[in-house]
Amino acid sequence: MRVAAGLIAVVCLSLAGFAQQSAPPAQTPPLVERPSTVEPVAGRRISIDVVVNDKSGTPISGLQQQDFTLLDDKQPLKFDSFAAFDETNAATAPPQQLIFVVDAVNTSYGNMSMERQQLGKFLHDSGTQLPVPASFVFFTETAVQMQPHASRDTNELASVLSANETGFRAVGRSAGFYGAAERVELSIRALGQLITYESKQPGRKIVVWISPGWAYLSGPNIDLTAKDQQTLFNTVVQLSAQLREARMTLYSIDPLGMSDAVSGRTVYYKEFLKGVPSAKKVQNGNLALQVLAAQSGGRVLNTSNDIAGLLASCVTDTKAYYTLTFDAPRADHPNEYHSLEVTVAKPGLTARTRTGYYAQP
Repeated sequence: MRVAAGLIAVVCLSLAGFAQQSAPPAQTPPLVERPSTVEPVAGRRISIDVVVNDKSGTPISGLQQQDFTLLDDKQPLKFDSFAAFDETNAATAPPQQLIFVVDAVNTSYGNMSMERQQLGKFLHDSGTQLPVPASFVFFTETAVQMQPHASRDTNELASVLSANETGFRAVGRSAGFYGAAERVELSIRALGQLITYESKQPGRKIVVWISPGWAYLSGPNIDLTAKDQQTLFNTVVQLSAQLREARMTLYSIDPLGMSDAVSGRTVYYKEFLKGVPSAKKVQNGNLALQVLAAQSGGRVLNTSNDIAGLLASCVTDTKAYYTLTFDAPRADHPNEYHSLEVTVAKPGLTARTRTGYYAQP
């Protein structure tokens, strides 16, 4: 039996209020062939944060502007602002913050207990101070509770964790499509609230979302109407822009670890990593947690039982990073998707940043 399009619309329409601020006109001009060279346009400034890792995953500092190449839709694009930040200039660098999202909506009660134990172990193993301030977000069925202030003190953070006993959802995985759709709705709304809150805070934010993620709601039995697709596409465009403008990078950690690695679900997100150029190409899977994490320049960590170790590896990405600023090329139509890639002219190094953005006329 195929799932009716109206059923998907329960999720789509719930996101409409979040996406409508930047919804494109109902009609847009036809696509125009892009020039072979990228033409920057003054006034359309975009900044991206870049982490460079060696083969062991260690962030690399000390690189210069000439070491980087920025590709926009595979074409070299000049970036006219470059800044490097590491532990040597941390005192004068823009602020950084770690945000740990404890997800009780998409995680079972039993796994939630293990997750909290691993968070406690991570704080204990980190000594008395974290390298940058951190805070918790407790995501439950009834609320998105944000810690009012960040702290580097691991004892203080451990006290906050123990004082907030997260509940669990009454709608479990066995509730079928309706339950999955409800969890997707709650999750995207929670992400939207977090973006709104953190957009008012200065600096770079590393958001570590500890969760198996919400349902993809994509497949051969899922039908979307044109209206559903347009609403989803608007949400994809809005999330992309707001995550970038808030300087938020998502990291997805699956607390199920190796027990979840045997399922194809842990790699299914890769089917949706390619940027969505239009409403006709969008799917619900384009809003999956793992997809948003990878596209924001973060990491998807889902094949290890050492959750405390994975948390520590996310923290290391605060030790060194680079910020590139450029003028976006001219857009031929609203919400024109551009892929982004940064390469480093040194062997053995890999640059990680946002994989794309939507340009506007």
